[in-house]
Amino acid sequence: MPRATQARDAATNYRMFCAGCHGDNLEKFAAKQWMEEAGTASVERSIRNGILDIGMPAFAKTFSDREIKELAGYVKKGIPADRALLKPAVTAEGIVKSEEYNFVIDTVVTGLEVPWGLAFLPNGDLLISERKGTLHTFSNGRLSAPIEGLPPIMAFGQGGLLDLALHPDYDKNSWIYISYSALDTTSEKRTGSTGVMRARLSENKLTDQEILFIGLPATDRGHHWGCKLAFDGKGYLFFGVGERGQHFDFPQRLDNTNGKIHRIHDDGRIPADNPFVNTPGAIKSIYSYGHRNPQGTVIHPTTGDVWETEHGPMGGDELNLIKPGMNYGWPVISYGINYDGTVLTELTEKEGMEQPVFQWTPSIAPCGMTVVTGDRFKKWENNMLVGSLRFDYIERMVLDGQKVVHTEKLAEGIGRVRNVVMSPDGLVYIGLEEPGMIVRLVPVE
Repeated sequence: MPRATQARDAATNYRMFCAGCHGDNLEKFAAKQWMEEAGTASVERSIRNGILDIGMPAFAKTFSDREIKELAGYVKKGIPADRALLKPAVTAEGIVKSEEYNFVIDTVVTGLEVPWGLAFLPNGDLLISERKGTLHTFSNGRLSAPIEGLPPIMAFGQGGLLDLALHPDYDKNSWIYISYSALDTTSEKRTGSTGVMRARLSENKLTDQEILFIGLPATDRGHHWGCKLAFDGKGYLFFGVGERGQHFDFPQRLDNTNGKIHRIHDDGRIPADNPFVNTPGAIKSIYSYGHRNPQGTVIHPTTGDVWETEHGPMGGDELNLIKPGMNYGWPVISYGINYDGTVLTELTEKEGMEQPVFQWTPSIAPCGMTVVTGDRFKKWENNMLVGSLRFDYIERMVLDGQKVVHTEKLAEGIGRVRNVVMSPDGLVYIGLEEPGMIVRLVPVE
C-alpha cells in the first residue's frame, strides 16, 4: 500500500493526522515525562506503535522511519515551555462507538451561553455568534473580547445574534454574513424582525456594514425567527424566516416575509427568476412559503439541492427539499398538534402543498444542519447531520437521491445542539447550550 504522506513535511503530517486530537497548536497534550526527556525516542515509539488504551492509533504503516523521526521532533519542539497551557488529550473513556466510526467528543471552547453561528476563517480562527448579542473569534485557545460594530439587536426570547456564513469568495472580498433579530429602533415598543447583513472584520471590529434584508412586519413576539444562512455557489444566498408564532397571519400569505424561505443575491439584490417577482403584492425575495420555524438550511454539495429543517408544533418536525414557488403547507397541513394537546388541523396532506421528505414525531427540535465533506469521515460522505435541541444528539441521515434511506443517532446525551458544521479539516463541530460550548467529533481508528 503506498504511503499516504509522500512529499509531506512534518508540519503537514501533524496537521492532517494529529491535530484533530492534539490541537492545531499542540495544546491538547497532557503534561508527561517524555516532554522532559532528552531526544525523541519516546515520542517516536508512541507514533510508531500507538497508545491503544487512550485511542491513539499506530502509524507504523502510515509514515516512514524518517517521517516518524521528523514528526516526533516537530511535536517535541512545539510543546510550550509553560506546561499549564496544555489541556489533556482525549481518553479511552471518551470513545463513542457508532455504526461506521469510533470517535471522541473533544471540547474546543467553553464559557459560552447560547452559541448560534460558527464559521471558520481562513487563518484557522473560529468565528462564534452568541444569541445574547455578542460576536467573538476563538484563536490560539482564547476567546476574544466582543467584536464591535454589530447593528441593534433584539436579544429577547429565542431572538438575538443568529447565524454566520462566509462569502464563497471570502479570500477575495472578506465578506462575513450575519443573521440576527433586528431591533426596530423607530418603534416606541420593543419590536423586531429577522435581518441579514454583511460586513468585514478588521482586528476586533466590523467595518463596511451593509444591511441586505430586513423582514416585515416587525412584531413584539420573541420566537420563531429562523434563520440559518446557506450559499449555493452560484451567487445566491438562501435563508429561512420563521412565522413569529403567528401561524394564521403570515405563512400562507405572500405580502410578508415570515414563514418563508428567501433567496437573494450576495449583495442583497433580488434574483430576476425568483418565483414571485412578477406576482402583484408579493415580497420579491420569497422562494417558498408555508413554513413554521426554519432552523437548518444547507445546499447539498453534490446535487445542489436546497434542504431545510423546521420545527413543527408538538410533533411534525420536518426535513424539506425546497423547490421554487412551492407551498409547504403550514398551518393548513401538519403532522403535529398544538402544545396543549388539541388538534391544530386534521390534514396531513393537501393538493398543491408539499410533503416533507422526512418528519419527526415526537419532535426532536431540529437545529443546525450540515452535509459531511472531507476525508476524516469518508464513510459518512454526503450524509446530512441534523442537531436535536430536544433530545441532545446528532441525527445522521443517509440519502439515496432525494429520499432518506437510513438514520442513526450520534453522540446521544451530548447536550442541546444549537448548530452543527464541518470544519475545513473535515471534523464535525457542534455548538451546544446549557452549558454553552463548542465540541467536535474526532474519528479514532
